[in-house]
Amino acid sequence: MARTNNVTELIIAGLFQDPEVQRACFVVFLPVYLATVVGNGLIVLTVRVSKSLRAPMYFFLSHLSLVEISYSSTVVPKFITDLLSEIKTISLEGCVAQIFFFHFFGVAEIFLLTVMAYDRYVAICKPLHYTAVMSRPVCHRLLAASWLGGFFHSTVQIIITLQLPFCGPNVIDHYFCDLHPLFKLACTDTSVEGVVVLPNSGLFSIFSFLLLVSSYIVILVSLRNRSAEGRRKALSTCASHLTVVALFFGPAIFLYMRPASTFTEDKLVAMFYTAVTPMLNPVIYTLRNAEMKVALKSLWGRKVNSGLQ
Repeated sequence: MARTNNVTELIIAGLFQDPEVQRACFVVFLPVYLATVVGNGLIVLTVRVSKSLRAPMYFFLSHLSLVEISYSSTVVPKFITDLLSEIKTISLEGCVAQIFFFHFFGVAEIFLLTVMAYDRYVAICKPLHYTAVMSRPVCHRLLAASWLGGFFHSTVQIIITLQLPFCGPNVIDHYFCDLHPLFKLACTDTSVEGVVVLPNSGLFSIFSFLLLVSSYIVILVSLRNRSAEGRRKALSTCASHLTVVALFFGPAIFLYMRPASTFTEDKLVAMFYTAVTPMLNPVIYTLRNAEMKVALKSLWGRKVNSGLQ
């Protein structure tokens, strides 16, 4: 891969070293991952089959759920199986691949959250133009741009990583492969690469977060002239989006905008946004969305009736 690579296999230190704690984590995180896949998969299925969920908001929500499944699946299955292994290893190629897909789906999610904020802005602030502005072709172009943005971001990260030589040591002090832990293993100075990664990850996250928050502030200000019912419905939708934005961006900014470290609390913060947040998103969106709850009940009733026949 890179120049003078003597390292072909990496050892992952993991989240905890105590075998009893690792087994306890296995019992906790296996159901968390299954809930992530089932919950987000249910949203994708419901939006696909329900005729009442044809609005652009639900189109983007279904793809956000698909991204959540993919994003979590780049890290959590490997982490869960490693909890039962005494020695946790990954090939250098596998490590680079994990970094690529982790950042690919993560940045695609950032773009999707931004698109969803734009969708809510147009729906609430420019309702008369909503159908024309958020037409189906426009929605597909915005979705494609989100995926391409994630691909471009990850490609830059991997190009930087592939230039580094790895000649030992080979122990990653983390529970999955990411840029900063891998940079520490390179047998060369990586300060320049760190400076490049900062705007590509940390500053990009902060800019996107500020853009999202600003758009919701504009939306909230525009609600002053709405009826009480209109404000309630709009606030319910925006509250769900803002909760997801805070849960996703908070830990990411905390990790990527500070000096690289391997403290246990940093690993726990990373665990929150790789495993816990993807599981919470379906709960947040369904509990605060009446149309989604009705569609889920209808889908469940249809399955029950078909099973009884």
